Amino acid sequence: MPSTEHTLWLTAIIIGFVVVIAVAVLLSMLIWLIKRIDSRVVEVRDTLKAAAANTADTALIPQVAGGVDLVLAEGLEHHLFLGRVLGKVKS
Repeated sequence: MPSTEHTLWLTAIIIGFVVVIAVAVLLSMLIWLIKRIDSRVVEVRDTLKAAAANTADTALIPQVAGGVDLVLAEGLEHHLFLGRVLGKVKS
């Protein structure tokens, strides 16, 4: 085997090893990224489930708002009454 042919074969083998190592590194990075994305998806899913649980009783909001309005109206009546009694509010 002539020297140039031997050098060409050796160069091709070295380039092949470099390509195989680069592919292995890139595939390892891809697997790491996929695992990271998968764990983040699980976190997002759990957060969405928690949000759904937190908003499950939103039908009660109008009822609570109505009760708060009644309490505020009663408080305003007391304020006006006490203001009239103490002479701070004119009727």
